[in-house]
Amino acid sequence: MLAARASSRTIQRVARNFATVVDSAGIKVAAVDNNQPTTSVTFLIKAGSRFEHKAGVAHGLKNFAFKSSAKRTALGTVRESEIYGGVLSASLSREHLALTAEFLRGDEQYFVDVLASFVTSGRFTRHEYAEYVAPVVESEIEESKFNPGFQAIEAAHAVAFHNGLGSSLLASPHNSITHEDIRSFAQSAFTRDNIAVLGTGIDQATLASLVEQSLSKISATSQMSSSASSYFGGETRLPAHGGPQTVFVGFGSAGTPTPGIAALSAYLSPTPSVKWSKGSSPIAATIPEGTTVEVVHLSYSDASLFGLLVQGPSGSAVKEAGKAAVQALKTVSNGLKGDDLKKALSKAKFTAASAVDSREGLVSILGSKVLSGHESSLDTTLASFDKVSEIAFAKAASTLVKVKPVFVAVGDVATLPYADELGL
Repeated sequence: MLAARASSRTIQRVARNFATVVDSAGIKVAAVDNNQPTTSVTFLIKAGSRFEHKAGVAHGLKNFAFKSSAKRTALGTVRESEIYGGVLSASLSREHLALTAEFLRGDEQYFVDVLASFVTSGRFTRHEYAEYVAPVVESEIEESKFNPGFQAIEAAHAVAFHNGLGSSLLASPHNSITHEDIRSFAQSAFTRDNIAVLGTGIDQATLASLVEQSLSKISATSQMSSSASSYFGGETRLPAHGGPQTVFVGFGSAGTPTPGIAALSAYLSPTPSVKWSKGSSPIAATIPEGTTVEVVHLSYSDASLFGLLVQGPSGSAVKEAGKAAVQALKTVSNGLKGDDLKKALSKAKFTAASAVDSREGLVSILGSKVLSGHESSLDTTLASFDKVSEIAFAKAASTLVKVKPVFVAVGDVATLPYADELGL
């Protein structure tokens, strides 16, 4: 057991790592306890959109979370959770479904049971799908139409990876998903080797014991599968109304993400380190007023997508900002030396370290490592940046920009630029 009160040295170590991963009823369990007054438990399940057997079922499953099970109705879950003062939530990525309960320390037995009940005995009824799940699915689809940045990144995944990681996080409008489709997907996903249980503010032995009690009878055989990711690249244009004019310029790669690309992302990011300043990013110094450029770096188990999300009030403004951003990327991809490389690596380390300050970041950064059986240590991640030399950085960056790019335009496609107009 990791005790946060043992010493200041132990506290520092615990803050950077999960406890040693243990198997409880065949399920990986990891926890970290900093003696905070609240606790969170997350069931991280390999049930993201890349594993769908029918498009949209992962989106439906996320919104079926905490509905009726063999132990309690959906209304019963709401009322009991409110009596305990807890918060239940579900989130979906391309690789994982995360079911999370946050509550006061000491109430872990009830909330672990709530999470486990949905996983082991969710009913997935037709009337709940029609009355509760489908309307939320439709609402989230409709809401996404007014977020051109989200649309651009979704389209970029489809262009970059086609199937698997290219599958959308959202169901399509006018989809044909049924409650039985979602039940079938859940039965395939909710198995021992597809689940990791992660806790914060809770003793590891306590969490492992509760998991063993709650999930001991869960199926051990998984029927989930997803082909290895391949990168393709390409271009697409999506007409849209409302929101800023948007262009996404990206580059992807199959295989394990490298720390060199994370350093490239940190160096180019125009977000300043000092408030009210422009910062020293080569992008921040060149883009025109009224436009924004966001560096996007998305890492997955077997691929990554790096890009620049450019937004502005008009197609001409986006074109000007996009040309400047692409030129800055090409310049940096030739390599960094001395203080520039040191700055890039330091910013990348800070980004990785600060991400685990929050419960959400701790789960997203280290949770997938727990599920895959890799070492769940932030120290390992930070140490990887120390191995990035000038030569290694230049090789990673130049290799990235040599592949066929991903180019997505969302908005007034008659005025938005084409890829070649930005220097691609």
